[in-house]
Amino acid sequence: MFSVREDEKTAIKEWEVRHNVEVTTVSEDLSLANVDLVEGFDGLSIQQVTELPEEAIYKKLAAFGIKQISLRTAGYDIINAEMAKKYKLTITNVPAYSPRSVAELVLTQTMRLIRHFPTLEAHMAHGDFRWRGLVAREIHTLTIGIIGAGKIGSTAARLFHALGAEVIAYDPVRREELEDILTYKDSQREVLEAADVISLHVPLDPSTLQIIDAEALSQMKPEAYIINAARGPVVDTQALIKALDSGKIAGAALDTLTNEQGIFNQDVRNQDLPEDFKLLMEMDNVLITPHIGFYTTEAVRNMVDIGLDNTVAILLNGTSKNEVLL
Repeated sequence: MFSVREDEKTAIKEWEVRHNVEVTTVSEDLSLANVDLVEGFDGLSIQQVTELPEEAIYKKLAAFGIKQISLRTAGYDIINAEMAKKYKLTITNVPAYSPRSVAELVLTQTMRLIRHFPTLEAHMAHGDFRWRGLVAREIHTLTIGIIGAGKIGSTAARLFHALGAEVIAYDPVRREELEDILTYKDSQREVLEAADVISLHVPLDPSTLQIIDAEALSQMKPEAYIINAARGPVVDTQALIKALDSGKIAGAALDTLTNEQGIFNQDVRNQDLPEDFKLLMEMDNVLITPHIGFYTTEAVRNMVDIGLDNTVAILLNGTSKNEVLL
């Protein structure tokens, strides 16, 4: 079990006892440099943003008798799909470790943005406690646009609906059970043009890469905010910076950024950050959190339990309900 954090270890030990299965933990991400550690084990579980592109990793895993790679995350874009298929490695994920964990962060960030907290806090840090015309809006007056109304997106929709907001959504798959809380639109553009807050909840794949680009940002209202708690590359960072800097949109909350690897969940106080990170962090209408949407007690336990359950299911039955299609 790679990429293991201290906060996962209690859940791992409890799972071991319940299932009478031995789990060995490694704190580092799986890589070509340490893949030999897997030899002699029956299953493999990982959680990381570090990509695994090298064929040699998959070839070695297959040679060790490994049949699967169990990700303790929803996203699986770090996997080289071609190599996984070539070496007959089944990939599983945790599609719903806790939709509320991410959805509640989105709600929190929305509240902070519409109350102008980033701007107020930036001013107060320099002794300026004036309101400066920063009048807020109330949630029930807003139209919330959800791009990707899956497990997390629909949970966010339910939270906003419960607070009286109008919720609209774009998703290629329409779910009848959501039609009492949201209104589906026929295109992403319709959502972008109408919403006061855009919340992104799409997986990262070729179809979603930079779906929020300069053109998409130009379709938003100047007083609208965008929130990305999905994957960094679904947003064109340079286009976002220009839109924020020019006042094309009112602000943003970003829990994930392109090229966050090696920065988020790391102590980089003595390192020089990439220019786009610095520009965004200097803006007083931007909130950045280091990919913590998932980070709740409930979600951590579910990621451990479901990730390990998936591993055992493949070993014992050859299949798991959480297999991903590559």
